[in-house]
Amino acid sequence: MPEQRELRLPDGVRLHVEVTGPVEAEVTVVLLHGWTLDGRAWHRQLTDLRTRFGDRIRVVTYDARGHGRSSCMALRTATLAQLGDDLAAVLDEVAPAGPVLLVGHSMGGMSVMEYAHRHPSHFAARTAGLVFVSTTAEGHSHTVYGLSPRIARLIRLAETTGAGVLARCGSWRPPRPLLRALAPSIRWMLFGDRCSGADIRLVTSAVARASLRSIGGFRASIGAQHRLATLAALAHLPAAALVGDRDRLTPPPCAESIAAALPATELTVCPGAGHMLMMERPDEVNAAVAGVLDRVLSAAGATPPGPRRPADAPAGRASAGVPGDPASAGRTTR
Repeated sequence: MPEQRELRLPDGVRLHVEVTGPVEAEVTVVLLHGWTLDGRAWHRQLTDLRTRFGDRIRVVTYDARGHGRSSCMALRTATLAQLGDDLAAVLDEVAPAGPVLLVGHSMGGMSVMEYAHRHPSHFAARTAGLVFVSTTAEGHSHTVYGLSPRIARLIRLAETTGAGVLARCGSWRPPRPLLRALAPSIRWMLFGDRCSGADIRLVTSAVARASLRSIGGFRASIGAQHRLATLAALAHLPAAALVGDRDRLTPPPCAESIAAALPATELTVCPGAGHMLMMERPDEVNAAVAGVLDRVLSAAGATPPGPRRPADAPAGRASAGVPGDPASAGRTTR
């Protein structure tokens, strides 16, 4: 059973954190969930990691502020910048030493990028690998919901207007009867060709636990973020990016631009899959995480565990691949 903790942040927000594995593990894996979800979204990855790597790793999941079992927050802190700060605080509390692999889905991946942008020395000292699942470094630049650009603009306008209203609703949570009625829309927006009833119920349950402030409040920040330049400085890290070709929120061009910024990254495009890859295609996600983790563990075996010395300057690009050339990134279709 995971160890459950409550981490109180400087602004009074309480984060629900779950940890498995020994303190002296070689590597800590941190799994960051997406917008309106919670740490339960990673249950298939948690099982696979424990089976494959046992006590060699420590695994951390936590519910972002305003999500799951974490507390609500002031509206002004419903930003990706704050989530990047929160990630730094979580690492200091539950994984203060040793290399870290960061795995982010959707908003979780954007939080990783914000952490790298806002805390470059902290990031450089701790982070040994990256996995980006159904995420973007370009806000809503590529988001057209699988529709024509004109209709997508109208939907985005309605969505952002509604988000502003929800953001002012405070810590209230969505009524479960409403969410049950919206289940077909949730299924269309988040999943691809196939999904299980259990996955729909888990996602709906997660949305029901998110505060209306977090559902509405994070929307502006998510739509506006642009961090390709930040990623370009991280090309030396082992990394993977995955996307479904039916993803209506972060379609393949989002992952392709990440892979272009990180030329050594293996890009996996999953046919028929939507936005919830860790549920829809757990084998592909598990394999990608394990592949990067194997490389991180190999490197950790050559270096004594503990925080590495912070770099004097932001990390430079590796020489593997041509900067900004998508053709130099590995691409697989599964």
